[in-house]
Parts: sequence; structure tokens; C-alpha cells
Amino acid sequence: MTVILGIDPGSRKTGFGLVEVTQAGNRYVSSGVIKLPVDEPLALRLKVLAQALNEIIDEFSPTVAAIEEVFMNKSAGSALKLGQARGAAMVICATRELEVFEYATRQIKQAVVGTGGATKDQVQHMVTRLLRLPATPGEDASDALAAALCHISGEAVRRATGAQAFAMRRLK
Repeated sequence: MTVILGIDPGSRKTGFGLVEVTQAGNRYVSSGVIKLPVDEPLALRLKVLAQALNEIIDEFSPTVAAIEEVFMNKSAGSALKLGQARGAAMVICATRELEVFEYATRQIKQAVVGTGGATKDQVQHMVTRLLRLPATPGEDASDALAAALCHISGEAVRRATGAQAFAMRRLK
């Protein structure tokens, strides 16, 4: 049994999603959003993020983390803060001995929806269908679940072909 922790990092809120890989298929475990106190300095927001991720790791015992890479969307300042939240999440996961994998946004969308240019709605729809969920998760949780599913699909390809996935970096 392998539990994958998907993370959609953010400096205001971070999505998380856990998917278990079983012989019967992929099973939804949990998902949600870690809301960070926006009125606090960044260092305190990152502390809240670290504490929450530690609690999630304690509760669900994942062995692998799949984290979405930073992309430049709004401004350089926003991208830097996003990168700091992503870095904090990576450090927590690595410190807790999880294997950490990074995936580009387009790569995650391609794996889950079939096109790298998919919309948020399309990602949410496919995550709901693939995991047979009774309700659609919110955007951040859905993106985190999609990161976990991307990792799982890449693992299946690597096992079947014996090849390394493109644009995937493993941190140890």
C-alpha cells in the first residue's frame, strides 16, 4: 500500500490531497485546504503550513509527495511567495523521509485531463470521476489530488516501460 500526498502550494492557501494506490485501483483518502493567516508575516504563514503538513503526514503516513512546480502567473512578488511556500512544503516532506517529486502544471493537467491546457473546471471534473467522488472538491484540493494522480500515472508508465518520465525530478 502506497499513499501519495499531492500538494498545490500557495502563500495564502495550500491544497492537499491523499490517494492510496491499491491492487484494486486508486482510492481517495482525504483532501482539503490549509488556510494560512494572510494578516501575518510570511514566516508565520510558513510555520502554519509546516505544522499542518506535519499533522497530515502524522495522520495519513504517506510515503511519497507530488508537488506542483511554480509558474509565473500574476507578478514576480507573488511567484516568490509561492516559491517560498513550495520550498517549505518540500523541506517538511523531505525531512519526514517522503520521496518528493515535482511536476509542472501542464504535466499534471496532461496526465489527468489529457491536455496540458485544461481548465480548472476540467481538472476538477476528471479528479471527481477518476476517484469516484460523491462531490467535487474545491480547486486547491482538486489540484493537489491531480498532482497525486499525475505521479501515479507516471509510476505506471515507468513500471511498464522501464523508462524515466520526462520533466520529472526526484529529490532525496
